[in-house]
Amino acid sequence: MPLNIDWQQILLHLLNFVILFTGLWFLLYKPVRSFMQKRKEHYEKMDADAEKKYAEAEEKRAVYEEKLAHAEDEIAEKRRLAEKETAEYDERKRRETDELAKNIVADARQDAARIKAQATKEARAEIASIVTDAVEKIVLEDTASEAFDQFLDAVDAQPEPASEKPASEAFDDFLNAADAQAEKKDE
Repeated sequence: MPLNIDWQQILLHLLNFVILFTGLWFLLYKPVRSFMQKRKEHYEKMDADAEKKYAEAEEKRAVYEEKLAHAEDEIAEKRRLAEKETAEYDERKRRETDELAKNIVADARQDAARIKAQATKEARAEIASIVTDAVEKIVLEDTASEAFDQFLDAVDAQPEPASEKPASEAFDDFLNAADAQAEKKDE
């Protein structure tokens, strides 16, 4: 052998290498490759699921945004309806209150008129009573005064006989005459 190359040794090393390569192929490369393939599929599946969930989330977000936009319109519409109902309710209550106030004022006026009529009637009756009393006093005073004057004139004009009535009886006659004149005037 010219360079001292042993072909047998090279072939043995080559055979060892092939056996080692084949053993490592079946023992390491193939399981690692299948593991890597499964891992790749797993992550691709996760990526696909994530994309699908993201798309679903985007759809839901679009639906929610649309609902939200419609909700704002619905809220505005309901607010408008509520304000309209409130205004109608306020107007109805205001009319009812005005009607009640008118009724109260009318009742108060009727009561005031009734009280005024009653007070006027009572005042007239009281005035009539006062006037009657005043007239009686004036008439009786004038009558009593006149009767007393007549009595005194009559007593002065008559001579004093011994059999004349006592003064107390004469005064009683005077009072009876005054009462009789007052009764005549009352009739």
